[in-house]
Amino acid sequence: MGTSQYLCSAVRIGVLAILAVSMIGCGVVRNAMYKTTGDVMVNFAEEHQVPFILGTDDVGMNCASSEALAPLLLSFGRVRDEPNKMAVMVYGAAGVCAEGAALDQELRYIRAIKNQNAMEAEDAMITQKRLNIVAAKRSYLAYQYLVKEYGETGGECPDLDNEIDEIVYMNGLLAGLLSLNNEIASTSGLGIPKNIAAKVGRSATCLDDDKWFGIPSALQATVWALLPGAQPEGEDAFKRLEIAVKKGEKGGVRVAHVLQATAAYGKGKDELVREVIKQHVKSKERRESNEQYLFLDELSTTMLTALSDKLWTQATGHRTPIGGLGTFWDEKAEPAGEVINLDDIL
Repeated sequence: MGTSQYLCSAVRIGVLAILAVSMIGCGVVRNAMYKTTGDVMVNFAEEHQVPFILGTDDVGMNCASSEALAPLLLSFGRVRDEPNKMAVMVYGAAGVCAEGAALDQELRYIRAIKNQNAMEAEDAMITQKRLNIVAAKRSYLAYQYLVKEYGETGGECPDLDNEIDEIVYMNGLLAGLLSLNNEIASTSGLGIPKNIAAKVGRSATCLDDDKWFGIPSALQATVWALLPGAQPEGEDAFKRLEIAVKKGEKGGVRVAHVLQATAAYGKGKDELVREVIKQHVKSKERRESNEQYLFLDELSTTMLTALSDKLWTQATGHRTPIGGLGTFWDEKAEPAGEVINLDDIL
């Protein structure tokens, strides 16, 4: 091989080496950029997006936002540490979204039964169960990310360094309890551990009850009410719930009302459910929602409206009338709000 051929070969090898190094270098730079972007996005979400959302009152928009942003935020776990805290928040909210959709199908089922439409009823029941499976999976994922971030629940309390940690922890506990409820409603064996409820009840004591509007003690008392054998000797779950409710009313964040109504409904105390809904409406008339946690209070109203809709539909075939939250079909007083003329509909 001549000198010129050796030179050409050397040049080719050199060019290939430079290209290879350049490609590796580009990959390193690209990954560094992705990591930086991920850090910025996740930190922004924790420090600004979560507080912003908590101060808004559009439950539907925030629901859709959680479903849409979950894949984007969680994908950054491929180039940085997994954003466990945000995963708790977005998957927990997305689980509530699916539960709301499942309720709509339950109402459709109730109406179909009243109309003796067997095919419609069966289709609604199937759809409801499918959506409850989705809700259970999402809520359980939120709980699993909680465990990844703070350790197993039910034992020693984790270090909660700031308010965001406390909010995330509280939401993760609620998601764990909801995952069990949704699994039961779906009648599908998803394998969600049944001991989550007891663990959630114990871990609720890790949060300051006065600071968090009675939600931790209400969460614990709900577990006592619904889980056989969970209530300690000498305790009364519903008395604890009453105390928690007062704290929520005083602070303008009435999540404890939802937990109280859930416990009452689960025990077949329909009259108490009705009283809780009435009390919630009156409380909101007396005291405005806490502006910092407006979303939590509005979500509470939304969830109690859903429970009211179920009671109304079972009795009348339709949801709570507009402006009628806190009133019921068998009471003398007419629900406030617009009177709908059926002739206009027909």
